[in-house]
Amino acid sequence: MGLKMAGKIKIQLVKSTIGRKPDQIKTAHALGLNKISSYVILDSNPAILGMVRKINHLVKVEEI
Repeated sequence: MGLKMAGKIKIQLVKSTIGRKPDQIKTAHALGLNKISSYVILDSNPAILGMVRKINHLVKVEEI
C-alpha cells in the first residue's frame, strides 16, 4: 500500500459491498463510498489510512 501521511488521497470504490462483512460495509459508508465508482478526496491521516487498509480489496487509492 505504501501511502504517506501527507496531503490528500482520492479513494474510489471499485468493487461492490454486497456480500461483504458488515464491518467492511460500515467502513465504506463511513468513508462516504456508497455506490461503485463513487469517490471521495480526504486528508491523509492515520484514521483514514486504517479505514482504507481494512477495505483495500474494494477500493483504489491515489495520492493527490
